[in-house]
Amino acid sequence: MKPCGVLNPNSEDEVLGVLEKSPFNAVSVDDDQARVAPQEQRFANLSVVIPVRNEAQGLASLLPELLAALPGAEIILSDDGSTDGSCELAASLGVQVARRPYGAGNGAAIKAGARAANREWVVFMDGDGQHRAQDVERLLARLDEGYDMVVGARSAGGQASRHRGLANAFYNRLASWMVGHPVKDLTSGFRVVRRKRFREFLHLLPNGFSYPTTCTMAFFRAGYSVAYEPIDVQQRIKGTNSHVRILRDGARFLLIIFKIGTLYSPVKLFAPVSLAFFAAGLANYAYTYFAHGRFTNMSALMFSASVIVFLIGLISEQITALMYKDADAGGSQR
Repeated sequence: MKPCGVLNPNSEDEVLGVLEKSPFNAVSVDDDQARVAPQEQRFANLSVVIPVRNEAQGLASLLPELLAALPGAEIILSDDGSTDGSCELAASLGVQVARRPYGAGNGAAIKAGARAANREWVVFMDGDGQHRAQDVERLLARLDEGYDMVVGARSAGGQASRHRGLANAFYNRLASWMVGHPVKDLTSGFRVVRRKRFREFLHLLPNGFSYPTTCTMAFFRAGYSVAYEPIDVQQRIKGTNSHVRILRDGARFLLIIFKIGTLYSPVKLFAPVSLAFFAAGLANYAYTYFAHGRFTNMSALMFSASVIVFLIGLISEQITALMYKDADAGGSQR
């Protein structure tokens, strides 16, 4: 199999386009850019990053649609060690490729693609046929309202399975409570972000599962604006497989709950747990006092756990603040 063209995933190139009137519809052009067709200038500030692993069948229909719908946009296939010809297919269509020699996870592919992207705005979308090229413009249209990130929110019918839908509904409610703002789809991988904002949080993103959760909560914690645009996702194209496994990733789904809290406001997560321990200890003490006239070790243990959990929450809050100090400094400079 012949190697295909590879981009440097650690590229630090500057943004090519300069926003003027609208986030992506208007750019300042020099003499060379002036010769570019107007429809290509429209997307001159846009990069599209598609993280894939063995999804050649989905890419066979998605990539031509993207090339036709977004002329002039920078389209990057971030290949996570595919062996089915996904990389070669992209190269044959003139799509740029950032290729890893082995699979490290969806998050690693996202980070490699984000490093390779050079435009002001970056669209992230899946390559398995679920996301449609025509929906990209719907997300881009919301940028005129001043948002830093617009997420494609799936309907209940667009979830991969019933248990996944129930889990995502729970995560959405929890995240909405944490941030005090409606979070309509915490785990959607279809979104458009301002590149500079997104790259502030690359060090927080996991290499494996659920980069969208980390990204979304990081944006809210840093005070950046986030919007949700309803979209209809398609059925996964036959021959492409989900890389999420319930047994393997079950523990990771549970960890998302704690990640939501620790990425935004740990005290909001730890304080209720601390109060629950305190209430349990108080109830146990009341029972043993009136029934036996004594204070038991179990009550002492629960009161101690309440204090320890609360102190852990306070420490986590300070650590979280340190994690976002660079984003705060960058925001003040802008």
